[in-house]
Amino acid sequence: MADDARATSDDARPDRPPASTEAGLRRTSTDRVYGELRRKVIDSDLAPGSQILEQDLATMLGVSRTPVREALIRLENEGLVEIIPRHGVRIVPVSLTDMREIYEVCVSLESTAAGLAAAAALPPDAIDELTAICELMTTSLDGGDIERWALEDEAFHLKVVEFSGNRRLREIVSNCWDQVHRARLFTLRLQPHPQPAKSIQEHHDIIAAIREGASERASELMREHRRRGGAVQMDIIRNYKFNNL
Repeated sequence: MADDARATSDDARPDRPPASTEAGLRRTSTDRVYGELRRKVIDSDLAPGSQILEQDLATMLGVSRTPVREALIRLENEGLVEIIPRHGVRIVPVSLTDMREIYEVCVSLESTAAGLAAAAALPPDAIDELTAICELMTTSLDGGDIERWALEDEAFHLKVVEFSGNRRLREIVSNCWDQVHRARLFTLRLQPHPQPAKSIQEHHDIIAAIREGASERASELMREHRRRGGAVQMDIIRNYKFNNL
């Protein structure tokens, strides 16, 4: 009789996924929420300096608060948001000092990445991939789509870093680009890049050095390219007297 009762109890118990499956589903949900929130922050869909409640974000995304909370912790670690206990989250703006520091990091690390990519003896298809991005930049520029030009420009720089083969370097540079992305698009709307065609040509010069395995030249070309690009952005921000973006 006890066995019958236990069997009846087991039959009545609703099926539920194993704990490992539940954990996997939670990670998937958190990853999706993280990706959506991250994109909203760097594209300024969530305005820099604004504050929003965790529950409002959950409602916006149609999820519970748990994946939102976990995603916000990751975004805070990346410097994109600030969690304020019992008051939600603040979207961290990018200051003039932030921009200067980020570009200093990019100048140093991206020049290192270009040198490593040249030393790696990249296969022809990798070189073709870099060239294709430059061609997309030219197409965007010819069509007057400066924002698409800027996105392809970012893609080029991140691809060079990827081809360096250094995972930690790639993670640091990617995080820096995310922080400066929204400020860069904002300044482009105020004042177009003064020499976009020159920037594309500099990319081709960097590609040539990487193709030839000229590590020092690739590194120096990237260093000067990033210095010039950073100076352009900083000048625009100063001219318009912005303190935060």
